[in-house]
Order: sequence, then structure tokens, then C-alpha cells
Amino acid sequence: MTLPLPQQIAAYRRWRDEMAGFIGAYQTWLTRAGQAEPAQMQRLASLVLSLAHDRLVLAFVAEFSRGKTELINALFFSDFKQRLLPSDAGRTTMCPTEIFCDPGQPPYLRLLPIESRARDESIEALKAMPTAWRKIRLDPDSPAQMLEAMQHLSRVQTVTAAEARELGLWDEGDCAMQEDGDGVEIPAFRYATINYPHPLLESGLVIIDTPGLNALGTEPELTLSTIPNAHAVLFLLAADSGVTKSDLEIWTRYVQKHANYRLAVLNKIDALWDELKTPEQIQAAIQRQLESTAKRLGLPASNVLGLSAQKALVAKIRNDAELLEKSGIGALEDFIAREIIPARQEILKRAVLEEIGAMTGTSRQALDNQLASIAHELRELASLAGKNRAVVQKLHDEVLADKAKYAATVKGFSITRQTLTQRSFALMSHLSPERLERILEQSRTAIRGRLTTGGLMRGMQQLFGEITGEFDQIHQLGLHLRPVLAAAYQHFHEKYGFAKAAPPDLDLDRHRQKLADLAQRTDEFCRDPVNLMTEKHLLVNKFYLGLVTQARQVFDEAHSDADAWLRRALDPLMMRIRERKADFERRLANIRKIHDNIDTLQERIEWLQAEQTRLGREGELLDGIIGRMQQAA
Repeated sequence: MTLPLPQQIAAYRRWRDEMAGFIGAYQTWLTRAGQAEPAQMQRLASLVLSLAHDRLVLAFVAEFSRGKTELINALFFSDFKQRLLPSDAGRTTMCPTEIFCDPGQPPYLRLLPIESRARDESIEALKAMPTAWRKIRLDPDSPAQMLEAMQHLSRVQTVTAAEARELGLWDEGDCAMQEDGDGVEIPAFRYATINYPHPLLESGLVIIDTPGLNALGTEPELTLSTIPNAHAVLFLLAADSGVTKSDLEIWTRYVQKHANYRLAVLNKIDALWDELKTPEQIQAAIQRQLESTAKRLGLPASNVLGLSAQKALVAKIRNDAELLEKSGIGALEDFIAREIIPARQEILKRAVLEEIGAMTGTSRQALDNQLASIAHELRELASLAGKNRAVVQKLHDEVLADKAKYAATVKGFSITRQTLTQRSFALMSHLSPERLERILEQSRTAIRGRLTTGGLMRGMQQLFGEITGEFDQIHQLGLHLRPVLAAAYQHFHEKYGFAKAAPPDLDLDRHRQKLADLAQRTDEFCRDPVNLMTEKHLLVNKFYLGLVTQARQVFDEAHSDADAWLRRALDPLMMRIRERKADFERRLANIRKIHDNIDTLQERIEWLQAEQTRLGREGELLDGIIGRMQQAA
């Protein structure tokens, strides 16, 4: 049985906390077992941090007047007992709004003035510049203060057509923007963030409210970053009008191809409630609209839901169970709880378990190697019982000879390490931020020098061709590293009986796919009629703030992944090499003691047996951590 939405989100948070606890227990085990490596411990700490900061992002997308903000109020803020976010007929939410909870900060509303569009920085970059924003403290205990503060989201200001055009906000085809004697109305703010102490937000939920077609067209980050990176997009339409031309334009241009998980919501079904019809007739009319919407949007029927956000909000405020059920919002809450949250959890689970699984596997193997080494030494020592010093000396000489051969092999391995270091340096240099910035700066200068829009577009496509080619070289360098690593692993397996293992893969495929998607979006960007009509400098800024910013993020992620891979590629092998060297040293030291005093033989055997028991208990503890982690997954 699926839990209600609040409980499901809370359960998701508890699962993240539980996984972080298992990782913490594993870190403690590594330290106690003497297996803690700095790079590994740093990576585990990063995993714990990523679990703590994981967010479930829901983006609400619609043309204006579809009831999108009202639905957000009904889903998440009905406990406020009135509308938290402004919602009325016409355009109310004028700027994209991001709602989350940061417990480390007091509640606030931050507003980015619309004039920031004249700057070269992206919204994401501006988030790290407090002075660029207007900040308003929020008092959740004062409804009047909260409502007054939230009215800023619907504020507009009047500018001349020239000023609107300079900011990239002039739209000849938008009747709401036509200049009259008083000028042109534009949003007062470009973006808003709300830090609000709500239980669902505290569990990691983030809500993105987008204000309609016009804003989607003028803010490239929304369409090229925010929507594609959201875990789910809720696309709202009005039940009485169905899929309009502008709805379909938003869907095809911004949602259909780029959203990870898509759900259409047919809002305002109360417009179809007719007292002269039977409940069966009303439901049949709603069902026809749902089926028609699913067909036009190319969605499965199960991904199109009907509801009344306004009636749902009223029902929750008044505790009207009958109206709440009639509003249909329960089906949407159930869908989010049943489909969207588990899908996000599954992605995070796979990523965490894949990495932790490799680490714990290496730890278990190292423990098994220690136990095998102790068992081997116990057999050696048992064979010396009752023997004289000459026999002990012979064993000492044999172990010393084996150690010398092993040392020669390890010395030869240093050549392999040098080869790996050289190739790794070449790979990382291709991924370096400096190299990418040089490519981008050269392209920016060249693109700005193009005289025609067609020339601009070709320059943009050439840039992504160059970026993709650069990444192909990186991929090839990664492929060339693998056989060198594999040969090293195989050599030690064959010659010294190391457990048969393969080096971890350098998987850059997902980054290559992201770049391929960006290249495709660049082609679409260049063919978009709206962009063809955009002024040259605004078009270049739009391209660099959107697509190029995304490409930079892909390279940053790939650089981070490759760096982490290079740090751990040899970790399992190097750990085993160090263990074997320490094993030789330990055996030689103990044989010398026994040679000098044959009476210490039994003492050493007893110590080894105690160590064997201790390591067995450590193995049980590790297996318990692994088992509980897998069970929680």
C-alpha cells in the first residue's frame, strides 16, 4: 500500500538518513580495521554529504491562468489556512520561483531584479552573489507579513519599449506587452527563491514554479537546465479549454523532449461540474477531456489526471472531506507518492550502492586476504613444531628469497604506474576548466564577429562540434588506460595469487550522452523561429547562459568523475601490494624471533589464532553492514 504523500516524502528522507548511517558505520569499521585510506574516506564523506543534500525537484509548468500556483498552494501549503503564494485571474506569478527549506537560515524571500538580465552571469552564478538580490525576512507566524511579502512575486514595472527590448523582454506578438502612452509592463523581478519551514520542504522537496510561455522563452536556464534537471515536471492545462495552441507550444518546445518524468494535470474540472447533469455524465465529460489530452500530448492515459486545485485548497482549509475527494487532488498526491518519489529513490539507490558495493567488496577481499595469510603462516609454524634452528633458518631464507622476487616485481610495476600517470595527465588536461574556457572564449569572440544571424547559428553549431570532438578524445584516452590497468591486475593475480579482479571502469558515457543531447538542443535552438528573430547580442547571451553553461557543467562533472576514478583505479591493487609486503615483513620478523628462541613458537601460534578470531568477528560486522544496507535498498 502506498503511503500518503507527506509520509512518503518523510519515508524517503528517513531512507537517506539510514543510508548515511550505514556509510558512517562503514567508515568506523575501516578505521578500526586499519583499512582507512584518505581518498576513500574523503569519497565516503562526499557520499554522506550528497545524501544529506539530496533534493527531489518538482517543476510546475503551464501557460498563465492554468491554476499552477493554486495547485502548489493546495498540495503543499494548505496548513497555512490561506493562500501562501499569490493566485488570481490573469498573470499573478510574474517570475520563476524556487521554494525550498534551508534549516540553517531563517525564512526569507530573495528577489533578483529584472535588470540583472543585462549582466553576463547566469541565474545559478548570481545565486552565489548576495548583493545582487533583494532579501526580505519572512515571519511564518504572521500571515499578514507573509502575504505582503509574497505579493512581490506578482509585481510589475513600466519601462519603454527600447528598455524592454534591451532586456530581451519585448515580444511583438504579445498583446499584453504592447506599448501605450504609459510604456510597457514587464516583471519587476527575474527570479525568486523562498526559504520556508515546511515539513515536506525540510525532507528535501524543492518546488519550481514557472510563470508561462513568455518567461520560458526569455530565460534559457529554465528550459535548458531547470526543467531537464527536475525529477518530474507537472504540466498544467485547463479542463474547460483543453490543449490550446500556446499549451501545445510549451509542451513541444520545453517539456516533451527535455523533462525526465512528465505528468499532465487537467485543472479546473469544477468548470465541468453541472447541476443539471448526473455525476455519471459529469465524470464521462471529464474522462473524454483526459483521453483527448493524453492523445494530443502523446502521454499514457495513466499520466494525465484531472482535478480542481481551487476546490482542493478550499476543502483542506475547511477540513471538508467530501469536497476534497471530489476535487481529485488525492489521485495526484498518490501518483507523486507512488511513482515519482520511488523513481528518484531508485536512481539514488543505484548510484550509492554501486559505489559502496565496490568499496565494501574491496574491504571484504582485503579481510579475506589477511585471513588467508594468517592461515598460511599458521601452517608454516605448525610445520616447525619440534624442529631445530637449521630448519627455521631454511624457512627464513626461503621467505627472504620470495620477498626479494616480489620486490623486483613491484619495482617493475613502477614503470606501469609512470605510464598511467602520463596518460592520466593527458586525460585530465583535456578536461581541465582552463582548456574549456580557452575554447569558449575563442568561440565567443568568433561568434560575436559573425555579421548575420545565419552566421551566428553556424558558429554555435561549430562550437558544439568542437566540444563534442574534445570529449571524444577524452573518451579515447580513457579507453587506452583500461588495458594497462587490467594487465597490472592480471599480472599480480597470476604471479602472486592475488584475488582475480578488474580495475573499476571509467564511465564517461552519461557525460557524452549529455553533450549529444546539448548538441541536439543547439540544432533546435538554431532553428527556433523565436531565436531567429532575436537581436544579435541577446541571442549570443541566451546561447552562452543556456547551452554553453550546461556544457561547462558537463565538463565539470566529467572532470570530477575522472579525477575520482584515477584516485581509486589502483586502490584495490595498491592495497594488496602493501598488504603482501607487510606480510613478508611480519613473517620474517616472527621467524627470526623463533630462530633466536624456539620457545616463542607456541606463543606466536596463539597470537595468530587470536588474530584469526578477531578478523573473523570484523568480517561478521562488515557483512552485517553490507546486509543491512542491501536490505534497506
